[in-house]
Amino acid sequence: MRIALIQSCAGAHREENLRRALASMGKARDAGAQLVVFPELALDRFFPQYQVCGWADSVAEPIPGPTTDRVAARARELALVTVFNLYERDAKGRTFDSSPVFEADGSLLGVTRMVHITEYEGFHEQAWYHPGDTGAPVYDSSVGRIGVAICYDRHYPEYMRALGAAGAELVCIPQAGTAGEWPEGMYEAEIRAAAFQNGYFTALCNRVGEDDGLVFAGESFVSDPEGRIVARGASGTEGLVVCDIDLAACTTSTARSLFWRDRRPGLYGDGRFDRLSEE
Repeated sequence: MRIALIQSCAGAHREENLRRALASMGKARDAGAQLVVFPELALDRFFPQYQVCGWADSVAEPIPGPTTDRVAARARELALVTVFNLYERDAKGRTFDSSPVFEADGSLLGVTRMVHITEYEGFHEQAWYHPGDTGAPVYDSSVGRIGVAICYDRHYPEYMRALGAAGAELVCIPQAGTAGEWPEGMYEAEIRAAAFQNGYFTALCNRVGEDDGLVFAGESFVSDPEGRIVARGASGTEGLVVCDIDLAACTTSTARSLFWRDRRPGLYGDGRFDRLSEE
């Protein structure tokens, strides 16, 4: 199938950002894509860089909600499986970094919430997000079995393994990563290693643009199940990263034809990452 990563920036006007996002979905479909992935907080300035931000609460929405309804309608119009990301507020008032996943008919397959929440300079995410309580779901879509690892979750091998253990063929990674954030390409290396160890494709979609001192890098990429980069986006500029992938390669990958055969989960668990409950 053909996938497209929408490497984009978010300006100050949210409605204009949404209009551009919906237009980008059309461009992806025109390029032949059957699935699109958006970066983290696709429609908003990166408010987690602050411990306090007066306008951030106003953009938190339920799922389904006003924004996701429009994204779902566009997915249905274009027959496009869509992995989105936004700031979610649930019925209990809790807020999450969330990726709703839409089928090509616009139906909501489910919502992945970021599990691991960080706190350091420029990324004060513990001030904004509850730890995700949906586990590490894998969605049976019309184009394949899709998992989502939202930004910081990609650093945790146990989370990436859980997606593989649940049968993911493609792991989509909405990200907000800054230029030079990881020395010597380590943020790329760990994702390539996860693809190789778990026998799935990975597709990281990073935001771009300068946001009050943070400069987001772009450089989105797709890795195959052997850990090889098969597509890469430009540094620091908006654009589509379009790539053809063959999910049959997962079955014949080194991981699934060799490594997984000799696993001993009885010694260290079965790789599951069940739904977490939070009162």
